[in-house]
Amino acid sequence: MTGKTEHAPLITVITPTHNRREAVLRAVESVLSQSMPRFEHIVVDDGSMDGTAAALAGIRDPRLIYVGAKWRGANAARNAGIERARAPVVTFLDSDDIYLPHRLERTLTWFDADPALEVLISSYISLKAGRATNCINRDAFLNSATLERTLVAETILIAGSAITARREALLAIGGYDSDIARMQDRELLLRLARRFGAQLSQNIDWTKHNSDNSISRRRRGYVEAYANLMRKHPNIARSYPHIPPYMIMRQIISDILKCRIPEAFSGYMANRSSKDLGYSLPELINGYVYGRRWRRDLHDEFRQKFGARPA
Repeated sequence: MTGKTEHAPLITVITPTHNRREAVLRAVESVLSQSMPRFEHIVVDDGSMDGTAAALAGIRDPRLIYVGAKWRGANAARNAGIERARAPVVTFLDSDDIYLPHRLERTLTWFDADPALEVLISSYISLKAGRATNCINRDAFLNSATLERTLVAETILIAGSAITARREALLAIGGYDSDIARMQDRELLLRLARRFGAQLSQNIDWTKHNSDNSISRRRRGYVEAYANLMRKHPNIARSYPHIPPYMIMRQIISDILKCRIPEAFSGYMANRSSKDLGYSLPELINGYVYGRRWRRDLHDEFRQKFGARPA
């Protein structure tokens, strides 16, 4: 008689969704078509009103688990999935993204090869306005201190569907922060970096579809979201004093160069009125100069240690 453990999932995929019926069906299909069969896919529906539940109910595969309720946002939905996960390794798939056929198999290879590995960040293809861009990290293991530096400087490529971690590691830090609506993946990884390092993989194993209703695509709100991140991680301003003003000024300069003057002014005023930012124009300029230099030095350090990023 076959033991239950032989059928237990080796990895759990978690997908939060809200009113994206057609997109989530595409995401689910990409998971159910994986080259390795021992997984579970938990789709946590955050109160969809577009027939998502009925559409998923028509898929007769026991590995697909539908959880429906009102979860107060995508992060709460992700946490509900983490709580329900049966596998020791948990990975994520946003409802508008898709996995390539070997995503789960290649992911588990990393964790099987290194029992001490807690976090993996993979590479991906980004589709935006009909254009495909390879977003590739170098193969490299980053200790916790280096991981934090790269996350603060934004010198590695991250996205929600690129993140895999051991379930116990996610539970140990409390999962996703439900108060973070934007930059939630960076915030999660910053908390993981307090305890763990991360393996970067140059393998492209999923495709990012940039949806029109994605929060991260909106120009407005960036400064407010960054202020919220600083509120959650005040050590960043203390340990990397030039980086917050650099990030704000970079956004303002980008808007100015693209003739989005009202957006640039709005970003500056959002910074000035924030208790967690509040930089004057001279402070932003000074931070931009020194922050840019620090990021360039970090890029050079990475290149010398790990080689050039794959094309």
